[in-house]
Amino acid sequence: MKEYKLQGLSCANCAAEMEAEIKKLDKGQDAQLLFNSSKLVVSEQVDLDRVRKILRSDGASMMEDGKQESSGPNMLHLVLLSSFIFAAALAGGSVLPPALLTFLYLAAIAVSGYRTFFKGAQNLVKLKFNIDTLMTIALVGAVAIGEWKEATLVAILFGLNEYLEGLGMEKARNSMEQLLKVAPKQATLLMEDGSEQVVSIEDLVKGDRVIVKAGEKIPSDGKVLSGYSSVNEAAITGESLPVEKEADHLVYGGSINNEGALMIEITKSYDQSSLAKILQLVEKAQENKTPTELFINRFAKYYTPLIMAVSLLVMIVPPVLFSVAWGDAFYQGLAVLIVGCPCALILSSPIAILSGITKNARNGILIKGGAILEQLGNVTSIAFDKTGTLTKGEPTVQSVEVYDEERFYKIARAVESQSSHPIARAVLADPKVREARGLEPSSVEAVPGKGVYAMIEGRGYYVGSEKTLRELDVTRQQKDDIEECKRSGYSLVIISDEKSILGMFGVADEVREESKSLIRKLHKLGIKHTIMLTGDHEQTARKVAAQVGVTDVHAELLPEHKVEKVEAWKQSSKVAMVGDGINDAPALAVSDLGIAMGKGTDSAIETADIVLMQDHLGKLPNAVRIAKKVNRIVKTNISIALGLKLIALLLTIPGWLTLWVAILSDMGATILVTLISLTVLITKD
Repeated sequence: MKEYKLQGLSCANCAAEMEAEIKKLDKGQDAQLLFNSSKLVVSEQVDLDRVRKILRSDGASMMEDGKQESSGPNMLHLVLLSSFIFAAALAGGSVLPPALLTFLYLAAIAVSGYRTFFKGAQNLVKLKFNIDTLMTIALVGAVAIGEWKEATLVAILFGLNEYLEGLGMEKARNSMEQLLKVAPKQATLLMEDGSEQVVSIEDLVKGDRVIVKAGEKIPSDGKVLSGYSSVNEAAITGESLPVEKEADHLVYGGSINNEGALMIEITKSYDQSSLAKILQLVEKAQENKTPTELFINRFAKYYTPLIMAVSLLVMIVPPVLFSVAWGDAFYQGLAVLIVGCPCALILSSPIAILSGITKNARNGILIKGGAILEQLGNVTSIAFDKTGTLTKGEPTVQSVEVYDEERFYKIARAVESQSSHPIARAVLADPKVREARGLEPSSVEAVPGKGVYAMIEGRGYYVGSEKTLRELDVTRQQKDDIEECKRSGYSLVIISDEKSILGMFGVADEVREESKSLIRKLHKLGIKHTIMLTGDHEQTARKVAAQVGVTDVHAELLPEHKVEKVEAWKQSSKVAMVGDGINDAPALAVSDLGIAMGKGTDSAIETADIVLMQDHLGKLPNAVRIAKKVNRIVKTNISIALGLKLIALLLTIPGWLTLWVAILSDMGATILVTLISLTVLITKD
């Protein structure tokens, strides 16, 4: 089997139809056309010329050896040109000759709607009815009754909607390339003779020993043989606090070594590493998540043939059974065809959806397509990653216990100013530490398993975790304070000399100011479950959950566990996932709807369906509110479009349906659904 990248693939239904055609070819029975990732997997023995012909039938093509074929004019340029021609026709309506006006309207229709028209015409020949068929019938019907303005407007709006949908799809398809940039490319392999050699990570096997220097990425999962350092595991666990690593500790591939050099024994080849699994999960999840088809696209299979059948019956049955004049019956049948023109039905969703996307864009929320907006309005559960989403993603000092105020702050400043560790930066940001008199250590060294040991003015001091307490005199009160900090979910930074504790800082990730009000607003909007997913400890997670008011919390999760939790929630509700890190990307992709923070990693943003550009969640309730309103309007518009037509059709029974009534019902429904759709733009924030 060989994999080919495709371009010009913009219709999920068309992709399914082309896959079915390719499977009919000799040796093509195992072919897969992956719409979301725009790929074709097919046997190398299949006739590629016939495959290319099938793809060209819907405007798609294969990219071979990295070469891209021209995909024709840009849809946005076509829509803009069509709009300019349409505006010129409207402006000159009272002075231009009718023939010239007709030519301008026809030109505007052709520019933005020619692609869809040809597809629809081919479908009509094959008796296949989809959105392209409906569009073609709408254009022909509007032109046939001389409604040039309506026909042009339909062509322009449909073209614009097609452009926006295609733009969002392309962003989603680029997610894997963005993720792959995060993976380490090389490793420093330690040879048997003690020399070092730079190799590709694909060449590493279980049992290899590698050297990872400060600032470098750990190439694959392994075990520390020697060295001591703090490691940033945010790429895997999503947690902001670095983890101390020493001999016999396990490390994840893709993590960043912050400080000292580490010698690591590889325990898994790269393709089996945690980071590789994340990439695989994203790719799999993308293909499992098919786009939601709009109601109108599904209904088109039955609506248009039904209208044609009703029109034919109106022309034939009354003269045959009730002695109605053939001319009158034909007139009534023609009116039925006009009533059946699906212009209003087609416009019932695009304008509302585009208005919703525009409104959210003004609020700094990027929604990648109309189907995404529709899904947001249907969400009943929202899962949040904790770090950087509900919290700020940066450790801060939450509590301070001082037992020797004269030395505590001065020693803290002197020692922590020598480190670039995130926790050290948090301590240095404390106001009293900043105000303390600066001292210069004569020496500073890392003590494995304890922290940092410094000589200041001839005396030794420790700064580190509670492991520094083993050789110190600790009072009952100090022990109680330590336990209280641990119960509160804080990471401890204990300052001591060689005999006693001077004091300690309780450090934790700070909850965002808007998180509590955000959760409350989402509950009022009908979101039944707000779920916090985190790789952090249970106590810390419970504390944050209580502060912000989420309904459910799951702690100590790796990326694959987050995916499992999201999959479980999907069994009973529509789930959106909010995150900002690489570790969130699989859960974002597998959820019904992925929402990324604007300043999160590129992979999370590209994988997500919705991006919050402000890097906070304050605007999320507004986006949900707008999405729900759009969904209500679309349902209302469809009811109006079909309801008015049904009333007009009922007028055929007493013979009251005239062409004027047919035109008014069609135009009236079109204008009404347009005006209702535009109310989305005046929704209060």
